[in-house]
Amino acid sequence: MSATENKRSIIVGLFVLVGLVILVAGILVLGGQQNRFSKNVHVSTVFNDVSGLKAGNNVWFSGVKIGTIKSITFRNLQQVEIVMAIEEKSHEYIRKDAVAKIGSESFIGNKLIVIEGGSSEAPPIENGDVLQSAEERGLEAMLSTLQVNNQNLAVITKNFSEVSERIARGEGAVGAVLKDSLMAIHIRQMIANLDQTASNTARASQALNQLTDKLNAKGTLINDLLTDTVVYGNLQSAVAQLQGITQTASALVTNLNQTAGKLDDKDNAVGVLLNDPEAAENIKQTLQNLELSTEKLDQNMEALQHNFLFRGFFRKQRKQAEKEAKESGQ
Repeated sequence: MSATENKRSIIVGLFVLVGLVILVAGILVLGGQQNRFSKNVHVSTVFNDVSGLKAGNNVWFSGVKIGTIKSITFRNLQQVEIVMAIEEKSHEYIRKDAVAKIGSESFIGNKLIVIEGGSSEAPPIENGDVLQSAEERGLEAMLSTLQVNNQNLAVITKNFSEVSERIARGEGAVGAVLKDSLMAIHIRQMIANLDQTASNTARASQALNQLTDKLNAKGTLINDLLTDTVVYGNLQSAVAQLQGITQTASALVTNLNQTAGKLDDKDNAVGVLLNDPEAAENIKQTLQNLELSTEKLDQNMEALQHNFLFRGFFRKQRKQAEKEAKESGQ
């Protein structure tokens, strides 16, 4: 064998050796990613829609890769079962009440399973357990929401277009305002009246504030009534006295009414004098007789003064009266 052939054989052998190393390294890497060479715990979950999830995709827990998806199979017409291979060293941190969700590695990255939740009271998962699944709230849900929002926005735009067309045609209250110049004038007048009303309200409020300040000023009657207990007590006493006077006046009026009622009766002297004409006539006659008797008595006294039996007595009384008059004059 020549040197050239030996050199060629060495080169081919080196290429074959490098290929074998690369193949073994690839097998080890892929096997490590698929957890082919480690002990695993197999658990499953069920989704209604896997959203493009594939076998071999990763399983994450708290942001850490803990396993891969082993298989995806249809369970029935509406449900898809996913079997996950979880590393045995990580399964003790995942509880039986944990929840499996579908996520993605980035905004448009590969799909994966995200395991969340789980309470410390629940035991760790075991081989063959079925985890509870939750509906996806990722990109697809966001796109679905955006689609619904776009539809709603299209409807709103259509409605707004129809409304603007009706307004442009002068239909409705807004259209009438835009088309009718007289109504616009009325609206301006109404706004001016509202401004005037607001100004009047502001002035009234200012006046009310000034009145309140005056009422709260010390030394005024209202302030004394509100703050001075002595003035308030005096006012209460005055009110009580007024109530007593009112009651007394009411009683007096009642008594006067009763007395006036008795004056109309004939069972008393005053009532007889006021209401009985015959008694009044008798009283007049009696008074006339008294006047006549008085005149006759005066005549008799005059006659007695001139009688010689009583003349000295009356002369002595007259002198005594004159003497007392002189003494009182001095």
